[in-house]
Amino acid sequence: QVQLVESGGGLVPAGGSLRLSCTTSGSILRIDAMGWYRQYPGKQRELVATITSSGSTNLADSVKGRFTISRDNAKNTVYLGMNSLKPEDTAVYFCDADLRRFDGRRVVSEHYWGQGTQVTVSS
Repeated sequence: QVQLVESGGGLVPAGGSLRLSCTTSGSILRIDAMGWYRQYPGKQRELVATITSSGSTNLADSVKGRFTISRDNAKNTVYLGMNSLKPEDTAVYFCDADLRRFDGRRVVSEHYWGQGTQVTVSS
């Protein structure tokens, strides 16, 4: 069973830093793109950052210069480094992965979400 597990969320003062981690486990052939999204109450999930298997990154304008996405392929883990945090960064953060696995008959490409982790930035 494929599973994405996040950690690193919590409460931090404005201007502080946090580092989120997301590890993918299960019978996986290859992880292609991975990313981070965040969701405010009553709103749709929005893109924060993505990273391809080759290391190419893309960040939302609202976090450029403050957040950094990276990955460790050997550990099947994606990270989100967050600096200069603002109260408006307060949200539930989700990781995701596009991966390939063998379903018993053929190789298939699938998408998975993590469970989400709360980040709260106080003023």
